[in-house]
Amino acid sequence: MSAQPDHAAVPPAPIAPTAAAQLLAQLRVSARAESWVPAFEQDWSRALEDSRHSYSLTPLHDVVRAWLARLEAAPAVESFLASGRDDSDGVDLADVLDGRW
Repeated sequence: MSAQPDHAAVPPAPIAPTAAAQLLAQLRVSARAESWVPAFEQDWSRALEDSRHSYSLTPLHDVVRAWLARLEAAPAVESFLASGRDDSDGVDLADVLDGRW
């Protein structure tokens, strides 16, 4: 009998080498480009530094995944905010994404 788990965790999908450049291009044409582009560049710089110290691409992949999730959720968030509903009980995106990968 083996001590192996009966199910294996599914690894996240691999990130294409050009994903960050494509993402940045999408951010630059978005309605929130003025605030999102500098925020992405700051996150990317931190992840790049972490990656240099750890010899791992994981921090860079995490930044791309988080920003892709933001872009994907943006239309739903905008429609929610336009609806005038109470958003005071919101959840931080980092709390939601921590369990995803």
